[in-house]
Amino acid sequence: MTSRSTKLSLLAAAALGVLVAGTAAAQSARSYIFIVGSSTVYPFSTVVAERFGKTTRFKTPKVESTGSGGGFKLFCDGVGAQYPDITNSSRRVKASEIELCAENGVSDVVEVKIGYDGIVLANSAESEQVTLQRRDIFLALAKEVPNPDGSETLVPNNYQTWNEINPDLPAVGIEVLGPPPTSGTRDAFLELAMEGGCSQFDWIKSMKKTDKKAFKNLCHTIREDGVYVEAGENDNLIVQKLSANPDAFGIFGFGFLDQNIEKVQGSLVDGVEPTFEAIADGSYPVSRSLYFYAKKAHVDVIPGMREFLAEFTSERAWGDEGYLSDRGLIPMPEEERAEVLAAVTLLSPVKLVQND
Repeated sequence: MTSRSTKLSLLAAAALGVLVAGTAAAQSARSYIFIVGSSTVYPFSTVVAERFGKTTRFKTPKVESTGSGGGFKLFCDGVGAQYPDITNSSRRVKASEIELCAENGVSDVVEVKIGYDGIVLANSAESEQVTLQRRDIFLALAKEVPNPDGSETLVPNNYQTWNEINPDLPAVGIEVLGPPPTSGTRDAFLELAMEGGCSQFDWIKSMKKTDKKAFKNLCHTIREDGVYVEAGENDNLIVQKLSANPDAFGIFGFGFLDQNIEKVQGSLVDGVEPTFEAIADGSYPVSRSLYFYAKKAHVDVIPGMREFLAEFTSERAWGDEGYLSDRGLIPMPEEERAEVLAAVTLLSPVKLVQND
């Protein structure tokens, strides 16, 4: 009887064999790199793709914004020219996604960490800049919140204005435009901002040790009464809506704020303004790493794959003075860039042990 692991190995070998055997067919079917994934990484990936198309003999890669979760689903569907070569992500790949890839024959996935980004809660540049605590953010957006009477119980979130949460905040209705569940930005926002605020309540923080599932469910569940508006993966649409509604706030990456600074401004979080320097030194509390993932089986088969990896990880792109920093990407320290580059050059598959 064939074991499950043997079946998966045979499936991966068969899929790779078909791809390699049909190299000419694959190249004729698709002569360009196909990239999906994170809306946050999308602008950086697009800049590299455009420069790559202009400065090399290869075609400009096609880049689509599908969200991190949606990107992994497409990426992990299989090996071959009909599937994406690369997926961008504003969070690290989950163990369950690596397992999904393996089940479909995508056995060797190369992880490329490209730098850092901050998640901002922004409003119109015409409005007052606001200082928020992570506790305020949690109370504004959680589905359930601590009882206002001070007891250690939970009640449905009925806060309607910001000053009900904190008298120092504006007396305007709470309206926040943010990413959908498929977004890595939303995943990171839940972990860094929502959970960070949730943990300000000692009795809730203690739940993390006694009932981790209940703790995560409470801290990571967004209210569904219309206060939080899912705005899709289109950050441009959020900026447009913020310009039209000066009382609303929007959630997106620092890079996008940096590119639209004449239209929107970032709120201070825990007293720290979202700036390039504050994200780089870790003082801004809602910061995260950005990645993309490539299929090793597609390198040297899909034209330009190896060269595109080299361009993205070059000092002229991701370095301290690179063209991506001009677009708002926070570069990694030089030593960390060297480590990532070494792994990418060797096409070392990601080794992942983590909880979803």
